Amino acid sequence: MTKDPLAIKKTNPLRDVSRDLFSASIGSVFCCYVGQPLDTVKVRMQTQPQQFPNISTTILKVYREGIVAFWKGAVPTAAGMILENGMAFGVNEGLKRAFPDADQDTTNDAASSIPSLFKPFLIGGFTGCCSALVLLPSEVVKAKTQVVVGQNISSKEIIRQMISTQGYKSMLVGLDAQLARDSSFYAVFFGGYEMNKYILQSIFPSIPEELKYFLAGGFAGMMGWTAAMPFDVPKTNVQARWGSDAKVIGNYWPEMKIIARERGLLGFYNGLAPTLVRAFPANAALFLGVELGKKLFDNAVWKDA
Repeated sequence: MTKDPLAIKKTNPLRDVSRDLFSASIGSVFCCYVGQPLDTVKVRMQTQPQQFPNISTTILKVYREGIVAFWKGAVPTAAGMILENGMAFGVNEGLKRAFPDADQDTTNDAASSIPSLFKPFLIGGFTGCCSALVLLPSEVVKAKTQVVVGQNISSKEIIRQMISTQGYKSMLVGLDAQLARDSSFYAVFFGGYEMNKYILQSIFPSIPEELKYFLAGGFAGMMGWTAAMPFDVPKTNVQARWGSDAKVIGNYWPEMKIIARERGLLGFYNGLAPTLVRAFPANAALFLGVELGKKLFDNAVWKDA
């Protein structure tokens, strides 16, 4: 009996979700520990530009605090990334399954025809809004932890101080800033990844899959951060604050005006250089880990019937 090429393959929703979460967790750990050192450098440059004016000076000063200072906030960051990417890749993959391209065989990674690029960008923007709600608490803790200079203070102590001074709402500081940053980032991030895969496959038809995932993910990360950086600088400043200045909603746009007035438009790109340097290896590791995680899941964890 000839198989109907238009027949839709039935899937197990529980397996699909488990696969998404498993692969996202592996990719998240890769991404965190590859990219955390330069993320610390970026945050120092964004929040204290007078003390940390450039990459080399910042790296040297952080190094003097001890090599582990580069991984300040790594534990909550890793935990947040697992939650964030579990949400992000779960929502993104779920929407892709719900709205497949009618003119493409979604099982063919080689992408023999030009993919619809508008849909990945749109789905990515929606994904960013969802993941921002999951990521917000860990981002607030990370921002406050990373700006501490000369003290060996743990994230647990930061959380204790936050709750004692402002209550549990301190975990939601900068919600509007987080939504603005993440929606713009993920629109370009996921859309750029699909676009980059297609371009690489078109230019280098025999490119190994792992190399394609690595390069496409790395460039997608750089593209996403370039688009989101103007939103990220005020977000970091807002979330690094303490006390009455730390609001859930309302500080974001005033902070943008302050940065524009005091630093000019280029002030919105403070920390862009270390961010882009970090973005390539971190997001290359993320997407490679995700894609390899899918294969590991399929072959060793839960084989498809």
